[in-house]
Amino acid sequence: MKSLKESLPPEQLPRERLKQHGADKLSDIELLAILLRTGSKGVTVLNVAAELMNRFRNIASLSTRSIEDLKKIPGIGPDKAVMLKAVFEIATRIRKSEVYMDKISITSPDQVAEFFIPILQTKQNEQFLIACLNSANRITNYRVISEGILDSSLVHPREVFKAAIEESAKSIFLVHNHPSGNPNPSPQDIKITKKLVEAGKIFEIPVVDHIIIAGNAFTSLLELNLM
Repeated sequence: MKSLKESLPPEQLPRERLKQHGADKLSDIELLAILLRTGSKGVTVLNVAAELMNRFRNIASLSTRSIEDLKKIPGIGPDKAVMLKAVFEIATRIRKSEVYMDKISITSPDQVAEFFIPILQTKQNEQFLIACLNSANRITNYRVISEGILDSSLVHPREVFKAAIEESAKSIFLVHNHPSGNPNPSPQDIKITKKLVEAGKIFEIPVVDHIIIAGNAFTSLLELNLM
């Protein structure tokens, strides 16, 4: 089978079409082909992109597939599968940012939970992150601080507030998920929260609340008077 460059005139290559006409003029298959960059032996990137779309129906469905699912497509190895997952995660974060970040003033734990539930509810490992707010109480960014089986030794105030300072945060929310599905705070959750609240006073970046996400449920440590 001819290579992609042999089978298409230069001006019809997806990369060239994007440069000349804009990304919005390209099909989903062409956009995927640009991400995949190079073809595999016997197939072109357009062939691989078309097979991805045929197997998983559309971009939205493709974005939810695991690395192992992606690797089942001929021409998609571990590196390309990881790259695709990274791109889809970036797209998810941008979409959420467009809806919330720097647009909605946060006035309740429910708003923080609504933002982070889609991000954290499917995670298999615990993630501890901070949501950074500006002076208008709007989310400007969030940063993952630690991942794994979390305890107080894995969440250091210096890492939390280093990230908060880098993001010019005026205040922060602590957020993390419980993959077990139990939204109740553990003794370690309470210990971490109190330690970070005290550190926030030193750095003059208040810790507003600690939100625990468990599937579609959540718990606010502020509302439980555990801060």
